[in-house]
Amino acid sequence: MVNTTYQVQGMTCGHCVSAVSTEVGAIAGVRDVQVDLAAGRVTVSSDQPLETAVVRAAVDEAGYDLVDA
Repeated sequence: MVNTTYQVQGMTCGHCVSAVSTEVGAIAGVRDVQVDLAAGRVTVSSDQPLETAVVRAAVDEAGYDLVDA
């Protein structure tokens, strides 16, 4: 199991958390998504490391921005 934390901009409420969790959770191999709304962090547990571009596309689909590390 691989845990990776991403910084996401634009999340302000429970709906934001739900949208990001749903989109990122739909990525193949993702087992769990935890969102820290106050910190703007999304921690993803997956079977294998995920390509950043795939995570970025899911976050974009939810309507938010993945912050470059």
